[in-house]
Amino acid sequence: MDLRHIATPRLRLDAVVAGDLDDHFALLSDPGTWAHLPSGRHTTPDRTREGIEHSLGHWSRDGLGYWSARLREDLPGTELRAGAVVGTGGCAVRVGTAWWNLYYRFTPTAWGQGLAAELVTAALDAAHRVRPELPVVAYLLENNVESRGRAESSGLRFVWRGPDAGNPDPAAVRLVYADRDLDPALIGRIADQV
Repeated sequence: MDLRHIATPRLRLDAVVAGDLDDHFALLSDPGTWAHLPSGRHTTPDRTREGIEHSLGHWSRDGLGYWSARLREDLPGTELRAGAVVGTGGCAVRVGTAWWNLYYRFTPTAWGQGLAAELVTAALDAAHRVRPELPVVAYLLENNVESRGRAESSGLRFVWRGPDAGNPDPAAVRLVYADRDLDPALIGRIADQV
């Protein structure tokens, strides 16, 4: 199976490429997309380009990375049409780590439609095919109830709670979920990355 291009019931997931810059910048510069982490908002295309370059590296190094999530058909009840990039995400092994990072971000117009569930299911399946020995880990902010619900309903389990280092909000709390039990040493390394 070519993991660079897969389909879920409503999404076409394509490996992120340089040509996705405009669509990704539109998604990642939208303040609504970053409701739970305003400091994460992309304010220049250069920041988005840097993220795309990381994604290209994941695909070439590990055979898996982040996808652009496009609608296969119009999304009823919204202005979103077939072919529109409504999100990004997948699983990637960040440089210097030994686990899959599960990431997903969707435009607010697509929230509540079950699209993140489709992407997360595809990402977990792909990570388990490519390198099943590596745990899949999701980092999320405690105040992001929707993302926490998505992680839990995907079968991930809570493994760590602590301060969100580097977050401009000193009260921010980061949660870590994983697809399996993790030994304390690995949890410590993961916590150092958050």
